Amino acid sequence: MARIKPQALLQQSKRKKGPSRISATTIIFYALFLVLIGFFLFATYRHWSNRSRIQSGNNLSVSEGENIFVDSKKSDLPGYAVLNTSKGSIIIELYKESAPEVVDEFIELCQKGHFKGMLFHRVIKHYVIQAGDNQGAGAAEDWNLRGKQHSSMKHEAFMLGTSKGKHINKGFDLFITTAPIPDLNEKLIVFGQVIKGEDVVQEIEEVDTDEHYKPKISIGILDVTLRQKI
Repeated sequence: MARIKPQALLQQSKRKKGPSRISATTIIFYALFLVLIGFFLFATYRHWSNRSRIQSGNNLSVSEGENIFVDSKKSDLPGYAVLNTSKGSIIIELYKESAPEVVDEFIELCQKGHFKGMLFHRVIKHYVIQAGDNQGAGAAEDWNLRGKQHSSMKHEAFMLGTSKGKHINKGFDLFITTAPIPDLNEKLIVFGQVIKGEDVVQEIEEVDTDEHYKPKISIGILDVTLRQKI
């Protein structure tokens, strides 16, 4: 029987040892691969979780969204009107909430230039000044002739209003009070208030008039400017 050389035995013993070690590069590669898989799974979970939460929130707040849309439309309307008269400017805050239909009609007429050149055709001292298309006997003269009636509703001076009812035939009159009028709601739709230019209103109020309260000199509205803010 042939004898095995020592070198051959040494080589055989080396081959019988365990497998070779995994390199550091391989370990790092697999570690990064696992991290990427974990990140992808986490991102996917966050995406679908947020999506479902947004959808449920939208379903719960449909009516609130509609209200916000309506309110934004209201807020888009001009809140102020500047009456540029031959005596000076009168700044009026419009009552968009309490008289929306009249304010809409007033704004539409302003945009069409309806009030440009309109005269104050009736002035009653310590009562009202009136401008508009109707040149006949109007509410202002009727109030003054019949006297003030007692009422629980009382409006202060410098309120802006127009005649009640449709204005197709009689036009759109503007009334600015110069004193408190207790029965104002029975006569007019109040849709604004003078916030600056009270002295201009009082100056118009002091002009000389004839027996029908018509000013002896022409005083009119040069134009009307609409503004969102003052």
